[in-house]
Amino acid sequence: MLPENVTAVLARNERWSGDAASEPYEAGWAREAVFFVRAIKQPVGSIPMAWVEISPDGMHWVGEGTEFRMPSERDAIAVARLSGFGGWLRVKARFDDGAECTVLVTLHLKA
Repeated sequence: MLPENVTAVLARNERWSGDAASEPYEAGWAREAVFFVRAIKQPVGSIPMAWVEISPDGMHWVGEGTEFRMPSERDAIAVARLSGFGGWLRVKARFDDGAECTVLVTLHLKA
């Protein structure tokens, strides 16, 4: 049997500032997940950490424990790899005042 793979675009050409998060995605069927966060434009201001959040219902969120630095230049890519994560996934970041990043966030899942 061939493994099932899915790629979902969770944010495209979105300008993230302040408290920002990707759209949630139901991924309980998958055994592996990889988030890719690419800076579409040159980021402005300080570069924050981002983290993965999980949820049982897509509405109430808790930090999963995986953290990574947001991309620091145009076309740079940040990556987060996961396994054993339960139902719903998203990426969240908190930017300082005046800081922002225009992103493309994709989630790659494997059954």
